[in-house]
Amino acid sequence: MKLDRTRKGDGPLVSGLTADGFRVDDGIYPALLMTPQRADLWEPPAFEALDVDALAPVLAMQPEFLLLGTGATLRQPSRALVRALDARGLGIEAMDSRAAARAWGVLRDEGRQIAAAFYPF
Repeated sequence: MKLDRTRKGDGPLVSGLTADGFRVDDGIYPALLMTPQRADLWEPPAFEALDVDALAPVLAMQPEFLLLGTGATLRQPSRALVRALDARGLGIEAMDSRAAARAWGVLRDEGRQIAAAFYPF
């Protein structure tokens, strides 16, 4: 699937989805951490074990909120993770990873300073 968008925002953008993962610039990432400045390969923990330590590389930028791509289907993050992010004054928006990849581009086009974590789909 190709995400056909005219690029408006700066930084990395998910330009397509392949059987192997997310296409960002010249790379393919099975799982991904993103900030407005960079995209990094991510080896995520089991979804149920996701915590702030696993998200530390993107939380360091102090984003407006975290966009969480939960894989092939929408799953809700643990209450413990939501509470830990809330204690930092940070919201979380969860959606399936394909929808999250599309939302990333829209939010970045708006200039939003967000971070994202995408589980494989």
